[in-house]
Amino acid sequence: MLNVFGSRAGKTCDGASRRDFLKVGALGMGALSLPGLLKARSEQALSGKPTKNTSVVWLWLGGGPTHVETFDPKMSAPVEFRSTTGSVKTNVAGIELGGTFEQTAKVADKMAFVRSFAHTNSGHGGGTHYVMTGYNFVAADNGGGQSKPGMGSILARHRGANAPSGLPTYIRMGNILGDGPSWLGSPYAPFDVAGRARQNMNLQVTTDRLGERKDLLKGIDSLNRDIDKSGLMNGLDSFEGQAFDLIMSNAKDTFDISKENPKTLAKYKFNGGSGDGGKGRAGSGGLGEQMLMARRLCEAGVGFVTVQYGGWDMHGQINTGMKGRSPQLDHAIAAFVSDCAERGIDKDILLVVSGEFGRTPRINQNAGRDHWAPLSTLALAGGGLKMGQTVGESTAKAEVPKTTPIGPQDLMATVFHVLGIPQDVQFKDPSGRPSPMITGGKPIAELV
Repeated sequence: MLNVFGSRAGKTCDGASRRDFLKVGALGMGALSLPGLLKARSEQALSGKPTKNTSVVWLWLGGGPTHVETFDPKMSAPVEFRSTTGSVKTNVAGIELGGTFEQTAKVADKMAFVRSFAHTNSGHGGGTHYVMTGYNFVAADNGGGQSKPGMGSILARHRGANAPSGLPTYIRMGNILGDGPSWLGSPYAPFDVAGRARQNMNLQVTTDRLGERKDLLKGIDSLNRDIDKSGLMNGLDSFEGQAFDLIMSNAKDTFDISKENPKTLAKYKFNGGSGDGGKGRAGSGGLGEQMLMARRLCEAGVGFVTVQYGGWDMHGQINTGMKGRSPQLDHAIAAFVSDCAERGIDKDILLVVSGEFGRTPRINQNAGRDHWAPLSTLALAGGGLKMGQTVGESTAKAEVPKTTPIGPQDLMATVFHVLGIPQDVQFKDPSGRPSPMITGGKPIAELV
């Protein structure tokens, strides 16, 4: 087992390091990583389970973004509650967003803003685990890890490899607590864009030396077959071959956004000078470029992509913080949503924008907002769902849902609906007992 660490700099307010890690077993162990991945997921694909070709891109706003300054500005509330960045009218009558989301406002007709999303864990770890897995796990706030499988891993377990290119079902750009397979096992862990498995797809030697390495691999395989009386090596050879073919094929080009049409690449590239330019997160360039890569991956058949864009733990000076952090996010969302619509793939790709919780409705003494799970940020786009609307309603001061709360399991059920995962799907837990992935959640009625 190998611990692969992320590279997010800094700490959240509770002291938790933003260097999440994932135990990925063989996924990071050199030459066997790709063959192991191909073998495990090929077996799942051969199980005969029906699949859909839909995908999810989960844009994770680590740190807990304010629901007020993002998608529920409440400008009629008293000054200590309303959005400190003002508001902006969208292209949908009656819908306003926070004042730093001018570009997103122009594609609001292709989005849905959930204003009654809520849960009960206001801790960074616990809240993240709750939203990413559908289950509350209090121990996650104290380094307790992950107790339930994440949605991407559930899809990998259910669907298997779904792309002729051989690309993995589940890929991540930046670590998120709760994004792993838990007890489903390492074969269903996310393929890490910044990890060793991804590096193995890039040729590090010249073609002639690569041929020499291939000959060497054949020699080692021959030796192993001589000493392996069980014949196991014979079963693995085909997947070594597939891995080699994948490395030599154009599949790896999917990760290379320089292959994209220059006009499209320019559309995603952010030149506003705010934010951090994507520093401290896996992927290529800034957030816009990462979202472009996510779109390319989905078009190639990848089923679930997570993109991490942190920095939202704003206990002080939230106006300044939002004006520094939002522009790159605003640009990336608008570019992704409009691009998918123009390409006619918006019904096939669901974008989810969320974080672990919202922020306190009342501005604190430091001109910021604190942790607040009773009302949280959530927006969606595409996936064949009903867009151009707000879903649910919050109270007058954006404190709690005024309408029936929508919880993490409801979001999970909605994602399952888009991906074609049965709502009653079960897998055996470590004790051997069938464990349902959803227990009570239902797809969001206004969307499906």
